[in-house]
Amino acid sequence: MSPSKILTVATLSSILLLSAACGSKEGERAEARLEPVQGRVTAVDRVREGKPIEVYGIVQPSRQSFVSTRVVGPVVAVKVVAGDVVRKGQPLVIIQPQMMEGQVSQAKGALAQAEAALALAEKNFQRFKNLHEQNAASDLELDMARMQYERARGAVQQAKGAVKTASTVADDAIVRAPFAARVVEKLVEVGDLAAPGRPLVRLESLSGRKIWLTVREADISRLSEGQSLKVRFDTRADLGWVEGIVDEIVPAADPATHTFTVKVSLAGIDVPSGISGRAALPGDVIERLVVPASAVHHRGGLELVVVRAGDGTARTRAVTTGATLPDGRVEILSGLAGDEQVVVDLPGPVADGTPVEVVS
Repeated sequence: MSPSKILTVATLSSILLLSAACGSKEGERAEARLEPVQGRVTAVDRVREGKPIEVYGIVQPSRQSFVSTRVVGPVVAVKVVAGDVVRKGQPLVIIQPQMMEGQVSQAKGALAQAEAALALAEKNFQRFKNLHEQNAASDLELDMARMQYERARGAVQQAKGAVKTASTVADDAIVRAPFAARVVEKLVEVGDLAAPGRPLVRLESLSGRKIWLTVREADISRLSEGQSLKVRFDTRADLGWVEGIVDEIVPAADPATHTFTVKVSLAGIDVPSGISGRAALPGDVIERLVVPASAVHHRGGLELVVVRAGDGTARTRAVTTGATLPDGRVEILSGLAGDEQVVVDLPGPVADGTPVEVVS
């Protein structure tokens, strides 16, 4: 190699070494300029517990009724609208009463005739009884008088039953609430024809809600009546997790979906019927890594956690989170090994190498 080439290589090597040294010093000075941050530090927890299995369902009232009537007639008044709260026995719908009133009058008239016939038959029976005692009437005549008397008594009882039935039907012209409830739907208007079996008003009980869960046949063995479950509602996140009790497990599965219906009572929870919710079933015991929710930062679609390294500086890790536990901690599916210390209550992720001052 010529002396000029040797000189050129040596010169380049000197320049590179000088640049590296300068770059290293610049990095050290940049790292030294990082402002320390303060935060609480907590270890990543390992939790051994059953991983919850989420199942979904719909809220139903504990008691529901489609109120109808036993009489036929035009509706003359509707006393309620959807949303009204009614007490037990309160009038809901009034049906034209003229026909029922006529039936009551006819029944009462028939009763009066039967009572008059009974009075006559009783007198006739007593007359033949006295004559028979004086040997002035035969046994046959006495038996005939007794039969007419008994027949008249039966006719009176029959007429009384007809009056009672007609009066009951007449009472049905005023359709009343069978229990304290809220009116969900009004199904008739004035002028509509009411008939037996036709729903007039739909009612729901004021208190007591149930969520009807759809549970896979593979998971139904995890449940039993009387068991406590954690339940939450998709549109009522403010309620958080509430406690429910398994009230009924329908013993037959749906052959199309291979699922069971499980009814869970929600005592003291006033939520609208028809909304969706979910429950957490106890699952198989596994080990999970969890951190406080305040340790996880969301930036640009990423989930980040600040870890305090052994030298007291910060290291930002990208993680994947899982379910949120009832106590507010968050499951970490990937990104942490489990032996780290994470910094919580920071306003956001920080640059790697930032000194972390631990506060209590």
